[in-house]
Amino acid sequence: MFKNITFFLFILFTGILSAQDIIVKSVEFTGLKRTKESFLKRLVKVKAGNVYDPFQVATDVERLNRLPGVAKATFTLDKNDPAQYILTYEIVENFTIIPGVRASQANDESFAFRLSLFEFNLFGENQLIGGYYGRNIFDSYGAFWEAPYLFTNKLGIGVNYQNNVLREPIFFDNDNTVNYRFDNQSAEVYALYELDFHNNFQLGVRYSDQEYSYLDGIITSEVPQELSAKKWSVLGEYENNHLEIDYQYTSGYRNFTSLELITGGEGLLKDELIAQTDFQYFQKVGKKGNWANRLKLAYASFNESRFAPFALDNQINIRGAGNSAGRGTAEITLNTEYRHTLYEKDWFVLQSNTFIDAGTWRKPNGGLDDLVDGSTLKINPGLGIRFIHKRIFNAVIRFDYGFGVGNNATNGFVFGIGQYF
Repeated sequence: MFKNITFFLFILFTGILSAQDIIVKSVEFTGLKRTKESFLKRLVKVKAGNVYDPFQVATDVERLNRLPGVAKATFTLDKNDPAQYILTYEIVENFTIIPGVRASQANDESFAFRLSLFEFNLFGENQLIGGYYGRNIFDSYGAFWEAPYLFTNKLGIGVNYQNNVLREPIFFDNDNTVNYRFDNQSAEVYALYELDFHNNFQLGVRYSDQEYSYLDGIITSEVPQELSAKKWSVLGEYENNHLEIDYQYTSGYRNFTSLELITGGEGLLKDELIAQTDFQYFQKVGKKGNWANRLKLAYASFNESRFAPFALDNQINIRGAGNSAGRGTAEITLNTEYRHTLYEKDWFVLQSNTFIDAGTWRKPNGGLDDLVDGSTLKINPGLGIRFIHKRIFNAVIRFDYGFGVGNNATNGFVFGIGQYF
């Protein structure tokens, strides 16, 4: 009730100001340490000399809250003279140099790890730069740079290079699992464009040199010992973002839709079109709860290869399922979880997590009815805990345990940095 009255008074007050054509004399920022004020002034839409627009100011506050370098943004409006006001955005900055550690068990039951270091506020302009090194039986590494607002407050660019070498299980008939060494070197460049506050586009080109080399498993006529392809991909992505972020709480919805056209393949690594859409919905529950949901739909046009693009995996979609536990050429997955703040003091938050992960896949050479007939259904409920630093970007350490349900059920722990989605 109090929140409704406060919101009504705010709209009434700001509406009166707008009706009187109050002018914004200046736009100022407080609380900045590493972030450049010139960058934020270029980013926000309200400029000095504009007529005061409360809805545009509210939009700018949310835009600032989405930046990796900003933990919390608010604003104040101070009267300068009867017709002019000073607009001040008050910023609490995030610490943005983030190390990452991931540890797990590799497919051969040896110890696997990944170390990373990323800076999310390079040059004080919320550019990303960083890289990783991992050991999962074989060595892998990658480097990334992304500047979403490099050219204008709408247009930016990103590049990355990755050399991933993994032990990949491929699943053939009669429960025959064959392990391959998968070498994938790739380089990508893409442009980012912000149409407006809610809609963003990305268009890029990727070159990848892929090679599968037989390691172990039963050799049959359908099991190749070597496969290779040099592929070019054109990738397009659209994001529709209506999220509101308040430290550990998120509300609203967001959708990612991507298309990837792959050429240069042959045989079992043939050309294909891959389409994916990811819908997320978040709702605040009471004062300390957060309900989070993700629905993912994915489809690959090439269905005749066991070397399918969509994996059943602990870190991607089903917690407790194992590493690369299955593959498919189409996918429907649903993750729903309830996050509850158990303890909060200053910068620290302890959060519990109760979740259900479910998914189905179209098997290679299968039909779309695989997605609905229950033959590939996987359901894993589970429990988890989160340790959160409110003023370090993405500083969420999570531990989850998934319990398998039904035939061929698997259980297991999942550890990671950041919320699962």
